Amino acid sequence: MPDIIKNARIVEDTWNILKLGDDDSPASVPLPTGPTLIPLTVWQARRSEITSAGAPIGIWLDSHEGPETIADDLARFAVIGVNFPKFTDGRGYSTARLLRERYGYRGELRAIGDVQHDQLFLLKRCGFDAFAVRADKDIRAALAGLDDFSETYQAAVDQPLPLFRRRTA
Repeated sequence: MPDIIKNARIVEDTWNILKLGDDDSPASVPLPTGPTLIPLTVWQARRSEITSAGAPIGIWLDSHEGPETIADDLARFAVIGVNFPKFTDGRGYSTARLLRERYGYRGELRAIGDVQHDQLFLLKRCGFDAFAVRADKDIRAALAGLDDFSETYQAAVDQPLPLFRRRTA
């Protein structure tokens, strides 16, 4: 199993990620056993089958899929993955903030896809607490990226007060 960064530590990833192939249909793709992050389309097509299995449920959203589609089911998910198909696609940052701030999701929020060292500090500020760093990147160097900056000015998920409010408190 590959490693991920979770809660600022490198740990073994116990979840698989189900990706649909060109010939796969959400309604007929075989569901793997064990902890698996399933795509939103599979969840929508087979929700009752997945929940009746009784296993922990993980889901992943692609960059164009908004969190409002799963808002009513958040309590069911042990892990929510947000896919970054390209380093330059930043829609997942907004998805994370919405999941944490608007919808109150408190479970594991994992960045998957093209996740690199340069993104980790800001991903953490938006609410991510787990990171599946791209396989060809050094996960130890990426872990250090969580501490690239010692102080932040703006409010965010990880620090709701801006610096000027923290200094006057």
